[in-house]
Formats: sequence, C-alpha cells, structure tokens
Amino acid sequence: MAVPQNVTDLLDIAHWKLTPYQILAAGFAGLILAGAILLSAPFASATGQPVPFIDALFTATSAVCVTGLVVADTGTRYSLAGHIIIILLIQAGGLGFMTMATLMALLMGKRINLRERLIMQEAMNQLTVAGIVRLTRYIVKATLLIEFIGGTILAARWYLDFGPKGIFYGYWHAISAFCNAGFDLFGEYRSLTGYVDDLTVNLVISFLIILGGIGFTVIADIWENRRFRDLSLHSKIVIAVSAFLTVFGAAVILVFEWDNPATLGPLSWDGKILAGYFQSVTPRTAGYNTLPIGDMGGATLFFIVLLMFIGASPGSTGGGVKTTTAGLAAAAIWAMIRGREEVEIFERGIARTVIYKAFALVFIAALLVVFVTMMLTLTEQAPFLNILFEVVSAFGTVGLTTGITPQLTVSGKLWLILTMFAGRVGPVTLALALALRQRKARIKYPEGKVIIG
Repeated sequence: MAVPQNVTDLLDIAHWKLTPYQILAAGFAGLILAGAILLSAPFASATGQPVPFIDALFTATSAVCVTGLVVADTGTRYSLAGHIIIILLIQAGGLGFMTMATLMALLMGKRINLRERLIMQEAMNQLTVAGIVRLTRYIVKATLLIEFIGGTILAARWYLDFGPKGIFYGYWHAISAFCNAGFDLFGEYRSLTGYVDDLTVNLVISFLIILGGIGFTVIADIWENRRFRDLSLHSKIVIAVSAFLTVFGAAVILVFEWDNPATLGPLSWDGKILAGYFQSVTPRTAGYNTLPIGDMGGATLFFIVLLMFIGASPGSTGGGVKTTTAGLAAAAIWAMIRGREEVEIFERGIARTVIYKAFALVFIAALLVVFVTMMLTLTEQAPFLNILFEVVSAFGTVGLTTGITPQLTVSGKLWLILTMFAGRVGPVTLALALALRQRKARIKYPEGKVIIG
C-alpha cells in the first residue's frame, strides 16, 4: 500500500467526504488538541506538577486561535518547554493550518494538487486559486523577515533589562505580536504595563500588530504598488478603515481616560498620547495592553468592545468581523442615508450580494456574542460589562481582559474555548460559504412590500 502523500490523501483513504471548511476546522481542532496534550504534561509546567487539562486546553486554544486570553499565567505557570510549545502553537495558528501544511509539503518536494489549492484558497480568503502557492511562499518569507526584524529590536531593548534572557523575550514577543496573539512572559498577568511610556517597545509592538492585522495580501500589494492610488480596492478599504479606527480610537480613549488616576492620569502628555495610541491599536485582535484594562471606565470598556468586534482584516493573523466588513456596512448605510441605490467606495461600485454577506456576517457574529454572553451570565459571578468584554475579546481573538479570566468556572472556560475557536475559524468559513454556495431560485415570487423602521 502506498504511503499517503498528504492530509488530503489520508482523508480520501478514510473515505471521508469533508468540505474544505470542515478540513480547516478539523485541522485547527487537531492542532489545539495536540497542544493541550503537550501543555498538560509535567515537563511543560514550571513546578513539575501537570497543568489541569482544562487549563491546558484553554491555553492551547488561545494560542492556536491567536487570542491571548489565559487562565494560567504564562510567565510563571509554564516552563521553558511550555513557553516554546506555546509560541510554536501561536506561529502555526497565525500562519494558519493550511499554510503550515503547504509549507511542509513544499519542503518535502510534494506537488500541490487542485483540491489542496481550493482548501488553501478558503483558508487565505482569496478570490481565486491563481498564484496561491506563490502567495504561501511569500507569506512564510514575509512573516519570518518581519518577526526577525521586530524581534532583533526588542531583543536589543530587553537585553538591557533581562540580560541574555531578554534576547529570548524579544523574539518570543515579536512572534506573539505579529501573529496578534498577545501572550507575554512577564508574569502576574501584567502584559506590557511596565513599558507604558517606553517608545521603543510601544512602537515596535504596535507596528508588528498592525502589519500582522492588515493581511498578507495588503502587505504584498503595498510592496508592489507604493502609491495609494495604485493599490487594489481591497487594500484601500483595509488601509482607510484601519487608519480611521486607530486615530479615532486613540482620540476617544484619550478623552475618556485623560484624568483617570488608575490609567492615563499620572502620565505626561507624550506618555498619554503614546498609551492612547497603543490601546487603540491593540483591540484590533492583539491582546497586549500598557494600561490596566480593569481600571478603565465603563464608557472606555464598551468602546473597546466595539473595536474588538470589528477586529483585523481578511487574510491576516487577526479575528473579528474584519475591517472590510465594517467598511462595506458603513458605506451601505451612508448610501441609504443619501438616497442612493448603489454602494460606491473609492469610485468603485460594490455588488449587492457582497453587501448582503457583510450584514449577514455582522448579524451572525452578534448573535454568537449575545448567546455566549447570556450563558456566561448564568455561570459566572462578574459584572455584565466585564462578561461582555471577555466574550467579544474571545470572539475577536483579541485577548484583552478586565481580569476575570483566571476566575472562570469550568463551564465558563468551555464557552470561551468554543467562542475563540468560532472566532478564528467560523467567521472566515461562514463568509466563504455564503460567497461560494449561491443557489438561484427556480421560482421567482412576486415582490412584496414590508414596512421598515
């Protein structure tokens, strides 16, 4: 019997009839399970006592889904082996299951067949299979280069604080930042609060987050077409919406938190601006914070919930409903307000089917958030806003928390595990399912009239 050449051959041998979406979901689930088993082993624990499997499963899910929520402190609970396992899971989750599988196949000299290219198309949010293998090579090379540059700068900075250990910290956190994971090794759930006014750390981490969040397609487009007017419509929308959310988000956070003695209050003017900017970038599915999130005001927390729900961009390492979805929905609403039937962005018309899919994705994502929030209000003893914040952070694969994650019940952990998995896999596969499974009605019924609003 011939040795199976790849994952798809194994599926065919087993006579499984899996769709590309099911293969992607199964791939992520398998990676999470493997990570949980490793993290629950004694060698992954800093004390030698195995981490409870539910906590290991939560950590593995958070790492593969590049979220950053943790129920066991990463810096103190896990050993060096555990830290290496976590960062490998983050890297695999950030690149994506099919990207990693394709890379291994290419390294082994295997041929990528049409079925595998179709699965890769689904995983990378591409419109066609043309150039998909070339894009995979580009993604891997660009990722390693960006992480190396960012890691080198951070390693040099943290060498001053931690000595040789700072080199490991630099590259570890560069991978976590670019993959929009938000895991840290500083212990006691501090994240980057110790570097709230450190210009080097803030700028390097935020740039890594932004590059990882705009998507590999946009990075390639910017590299090939340096001028904004020459970029594709997709890239223009991503850049415009991302820039608006960053600037507007920083302004709102500065206004809301300016005099808060627990957050921005004690900082200087330039420190406040830097912290406001960083807190505006990180809800875009990164999870790092330089200000104590739990000490922020209710208005700020709710505003951050909105930023987390939008999230990053298609084809990136981040989650959420995506910047393009938010941009299209806003453009459709603006067109309706002006009384126009056609939705136009950057002098290009947008098909109605695309607008429908954008609103459908937002609606289904909102339903998921509402449902899980209701479930957690039944199982957890925490303020409603904190629970909502936690759920949206899990769905958007963000990782920011008000501090209730370590106190979650087993039921709460399971609900957030499912939410993180849905946030990493569900919205993408759902959007592609809506885009590719169109069925024309055999019968067209007379148009009815319904009163709206």
